Amino acid sequence: MAEEHGQVVEDDAKERDPEREARRRLALAQIRQYPDPALRLHAAEVEAFDDDLRRLSERMLRLMTEASGIGLAATQVGVLRRLFVCRLGEEDAEDLRAFVNPVVSSAGEERETEEEGCLSLQGVLLPVERPARLTLEARDLSGEPVQVELEGLDARVVQHELDHLDGVLILDRTTDEARREALAKLRPRPQLAGRA
Repeated sequence: MAEEHGQVVEDDAKERDPEREARRRLALAQIRQYPDPALRLHAAEVEAFDDDLRRLSERMLRLMTEASGIGLAATQVGVLRRLFVCRLGEEDAEDLRAFVNPVVSSAGEERETEEEGCLSLQGVLLPVERPARLTLEARDLSGEPVQVELEGLDARVVQHELDHLDGVLILDRTTDEARREALAKLRPRPQLAGRA
């Protein structure tokens, strides 16, 4: 059974077939991983709504899906443009979307703390407090204005992706203790050479 955490769908690795697991690993290899400096950069506004933007969006949607994610920002693939893709709604009625130059125009007063994962911070789940409801204004891939009212997991995913476009990670939005534990997990471990 799959469980959703912020940007990541967690499922039992034993249930994945080998081909799907290979595609997931290949997709993750194309997504920038902490501490890659691109994850800390601020994305620029998109000015050209062209075929390049549509191809980038298609590539990101494919990577997100194959990596078992529910959101992916352009900065996570090393492109400094204000674009993110995500899956909104329930799994049986999911809506794959791309949002260009997104901004939160209003957020509700109620806040919720839930665990979030991230495709760029593999193996880490952190408690993050966020507004439970919001209104997102953006452009679609043709440059047309869109406005959506979101709540629950959909609102959380959108805020997570917006943070990526501003160089903010869930490490920056969690408790000091949770951050320390996450950084210990993310710290590179030395590889010892084997003997022949």
